[in-house]
Amino acid sequence: MTEPVFYVKAETIYCQETVLKDHLMLIDNGRISDFTESPKADVPIHDYGDAAIIPGLIDLHIHGREGCDVIDCKMSSIETISCSLAEHGVTGFLATTVTTDWQQTLNAMAIIGQAYTQQPSGAQVLGGYSEGLFFSEIHKGAHNQDYFLELSQPHLEAMIKAANGSLKVVALAPEKPGANTLIQYLTAQGVRVMLGHCDATYEQTQQALGHGACGGVHVFNGMRGIHHRDPGCAGAVLMDDNALVEVIADGVHLHPTILKLIYRLKGPQKIALISDCINAGGLIDGQYKLGKMDVFVHDGVARTASGSFAGSTLTLERAVKNMHLLGSVELREAINMASIVPAQFLNIESQVGSLASGKQADFAVLKNDFSIQATYVKGRQCFFRDAQNG
Repeated sequence: MTEPVFYVKAETIYCQETVLKDHLMLIDNGRISDFTESPKADVPIHDYGDAAIIPGLIDLHIHGREGCDVIDCKMSSIETISCSLAEHGVTGFLATTVTTDWQQTLNAMAIIGQAYTQQPSGAQVLGGYSEGLFFSEIHKGAHNQDYFLELSQPHLEAMIKAANGSLKVVALAPEKPGANTLIQYLTAQGVRVMLGHCDATYEQTQQALGHGACGGVHVFNGMRGIHHRDPGCAGAVLMDDNALVEVIADGVHLHPTILKLIYRLKGPQKIALISDCINAGGLIDGQYKLGKMDVFVHDGVARTASGSFAGSTLTLERAVKNMHLLGSVELREAINMASIVPAQFLNIESQVGSLASGKQADFAVLKNDFSIQATYVKGRQCFFRDAQNG
């Protein structure tokens, strides 16, 4: 059990705007209390040597890990996903559904609502993300069109009710009939709207953003791309200063030059690194299910039988590494894209998302090889990897 008051020491501490060298961070009953170079003699120290202390990572868009999926509709699956994420420096996540039948969707929302209040033992459930049901067949990706539904207020009301206050994001195709009115409805309910798996034009996407939509689902993937006579959905979300874009930085979904392009257009404040990980994450190559669809993982890349990407097996600390090395982004900014940026998107940045006095003590220890040595949630060590045993 972690002590109620202790210091954490490492070679570097990544704060939102600065990087501290050879400092200690004081944790007091689950909160960050102070940063100092001169610790009190009677307070224990967790010394991580030449590693770095980073804010706990927040995965806005993840379906599953280690054989478990959010749409299993089981608290045990949420627990497995939660503990697996903690091994990768994640302290909070949005439990994300995929297209499936309507009743299973509602059941999954109910379990997310239960996990949101009861909380698993690793990374915390920050709410639910509905990715599915209200998409375009043209850019459906790994979503089964047989279960697509009419975008309607009764459907949205039922999801919100089933989730019991935990539904934070709904993804939809903005060209669907009535989309702009329903984007306004969701926004009024405190649910954020992301645009994706769509064939929306630049103008349709602009209109959706003007009605309250917040940005693009895994930008470039599952949406009408940029053509020199039609900027498409991708062009609209990239050029809108207020729109957030989700980025899967696995080196497969997006070419390194595209990572650099996105960074130049959006800057560090409007990019959220996501894993979009499915239940194959952490497991060997083979055949898996995403919703009711068969997916095949080869060399860690998940695809449907037709060849479409089917989420990923990415982990968020690897996404940070890739954005830094492949996207040529300063490491501190890449970390922010997986911590404070998603926290700001969820309006919880006053409590989590960065290392600052008074904030919740959610942090991870990042080694020089970009592996995670330890993860803490509310000052409690929920994961530790013995350096000698790997």
